[in-house]
Amino acid sequence: MIGFINLFKEEGYSSAKAVSDIKRIVNAPCGHMGTLDPMASGVLPVGIGKATRLFPYMIEKQKEYVAEFTFGEERDTLDKTGAITNTTFSIPTEEEIKKVLPLFLGEVEQVPPKYSAKSVGGKRGYQLAREGVDFSLSPKKVMIYGLDLIERTGDKSFLFNIKCGGGTYIRSISRDLGYKLNSLAYMSKLVRNKSGIFTSSTAVKTEELKKAEDISAYLIPADSVVNFPKLILSKEKAKKLLDGVYEKGEYKDGLYRVYNEEEFFGVGEVSDTILKMKSYVRE
Repeated sequence: MIGFINLFKEEGYSSAKAVSDIKRIVNAPCGHMGTLDPMASGVLPVGIGKATRLFPYMIEKQKEYVAEFTFGEERDTLDKTGAITNTTFSIPTEEEIKKVLPLFLGEVEQVPPKYSAKSVGGKRGYQLAREGVDFSLSPKKVMIYGLDLIERTGDKSFLFNIKCGGGTYIRSISRDLGYKLNSLAYMSKLVRNKSGIFTSSTAVKTEELKKAEDISAYLIPADSVVNFPKLILSKEKAKKLLDGVYEKGEYKDGLYRVYNEEEFFGVGEVSDTILKMKSYVRE
């Protein structure tokens, strides 16, 4: 079984647990594209079998979230699961929030949360944070395409729609937005509605998969997530490619979806008329 499951991860358990559940259902190796925090819900694309090798070549990696930020408190995890580390009576108005949102658009530098999977000296940030180790993380550049205020949800809480590139921490946006408004804020809710071509409208929950008579009905073909030109080879030539033998032909330079006469083989790259497999999904 090779392809993708567009999973809707529910709040309360980790992405690793979600993938483990899918692995048991499909009885094949699995991996996810883009971790969702346990307190978050939403789209979690899961690669089945060697389809995970296609993650670097996905058509689109933009993500879309609906997030609730609550002002007046700062928490060590930057979300509702953490301990309160500071408080303030300064709560911004809707008008004040809207005024500063444009400052967060485009390519910006963002410091990841300490409670994250970022590696520090061979250890994960969240491990060091739980051990009480004092450390700092370097800022990284991320892309934010859209940050819009949807509505006020409480005395101190506001709902936002966020469109961003991969690697963006929504929790960090809540922290930085709080600082920019001379306040404090943490992420109190998060739903991912889009991850690349995968959307919440077509996502399936784990319980639905467990009840399904035919899992393949939920399987998204592996070649549908990459958008390169199609290159069809004979079975013999395709087999040679997998054996490490390069294929020479009148091909333009670039990346291709490589097929034999019957099935998708993976992603290949042509350089100076020489075709070489970059990532294959079949042996």
